[in-house]
Amino acid sequence: MSVHFPFVLFCACLSMNCELAAAQEQEVARPDLQWFQDAKLGIFIHWGIYSVRGVGESWSFHNGEITHGEYMKQLDGFTAKHYDPAAWADLIQRSGARYAVITTKHHDGVALWPTRMAPGLPPHASPYAQARSTEHLTPAKRGLIEPLFAELRKRELKCGAYFSLIDWSDHNYPAFTKDSTRYAIKDDPACWQHFRDYYQGQINELAAQLKPDLWWFDGDWEHSAEEWEAAKVRAMILEKNPKAIINGRLQGFGDYATPEQNIPIETPKTPAWELCMTIGSQWGWQPWDTVYKSTHDLIHIFADVIGHGGNLLLDIGPKEDGTIPAGQVTRLEEIGRWSSKHAEAIYGTRAGLPNGHFFGPSTLSPDSTTLYLFLANGMSGSVEIKGLDNKILSAEVVGQPIALKHRVVGKISWSKVPGLVFIDVPKAVADPWMTVLKVKLDGPLKLYRGHGGFE
Repeated sequence: MSVHFPFVLFCACLSMNCELAAAQEQEVARPDLQWFQDAKLGIFIHWGIYSVRGVGESWSFHNGEITHGEYMKQLDGFTAKHYDPAAWADLIQRSGARYAVITTKHHDGVALWPTRMAPGLPPHASPYAQARSTEHLTPAKRGLIEPLFAELRKRELKCGAYFSLIDWSDHNYPAFTKDSTRYAIKDDPACWQHFRDYYQGQINELAAQLKPDLWWFDGDWEHSAEEWEAAKVRAMILEKNPKAIINGRLQGFGDYATPEQNIPIETPKTPAWELCMTIGSQWGWQPWDTVYKSTHDLIHIFADVIGHGGNLLLDIGPKEDGTIPAGQVTRLEEIGRWSSKHAEAIYGTRAGLPNGHFFGPSTLSPDSTTLYLFLANGMSGSVEIKGLDNKILSAEVVGQPIALKHRVVGKISWSKVPGLVFIDVPKAVADPWMTVLKVKLDGPLKLYRGHGGFE
């Protein structure tokens, strides 16, 4: 991923559309998505040799900003000398995230685990020394994924593996740069099969060694499900870990939708969905990318996402030595303090009120008897709910022992149309980033969705 927006966003949208269309046609057994739907917040980690010079991950050579040779010289500078998996896991835990996804291999083909697969050759001719990995070709001299997974699991956090299906560095892969290709599959099917054996062998390694809880594929737009052998890939993963879930970038063989950078206006129709978004403007570390989204904005985005039943996968980009920029650390810690205070309104909840009933995001408890209202931009005074066909038992501020008064106005005794509910919120109770109200109902949520008037 990178900021090459016209192409990347087109590909992301195309991928999402293909996913949704294919999902309607494919009868695929789905694993239980409960933990994912309950988790709400994940941390995305883009880390690789692109952080040495601070260039766009893989896209910089693909789009001709630098040569492929110049890009790969970054192997010599990737040290990971300050990489501390325990400190990373602690930070992720403090952020309030319940899972993390790290790049095991981007489109440049450099593996961050000790792969035994060699590029450009059929698997049976793969000497270990030829593997394109941080263990063999960088001063880091080790695999970087397993230690992080181990630390995350110590903290009961779920582990996700980002894996690029495409590999623009591999001589057996058809595509290379945006202006050049190596061959057409129809002209050299044997070469394409060598590549499929290679990338599927790497997936098999990760599945067997690390058993990721979540697979985050990318790059599926370059080939069809048949060409990728997507059904085979899915079966291979679930054989090693039947509980693993897969994102929507596997040509219809994933479990949930993955819109990128922007919240969808129409909520994806898949059983679950996740917005992936950068803290700044870039996925991986770049020295000029220091204007991060404010904590206020990130929390409001987060609330908007969970209010529509989704998750937020928030991306950070460590430097080549494994240090995480201070501004990114600050954002994660502040989000964590807010989410800890409002945990009951976040984790394990479901999408709240449909648009039109409340001016802001909302969530519901699993039994639908408790409504949580997220007050945008310091909202206070009289907070309005429309179409609520329940009696309110109590209203209070989450994280504070403060009961709130409420009133119902405009109710006509002989009409089934509910009155307007107003909850009085003093300015003094406002949270610095976003206030949340807890509204206890007399039963499962009931809403009036009619046209009003004399019904």
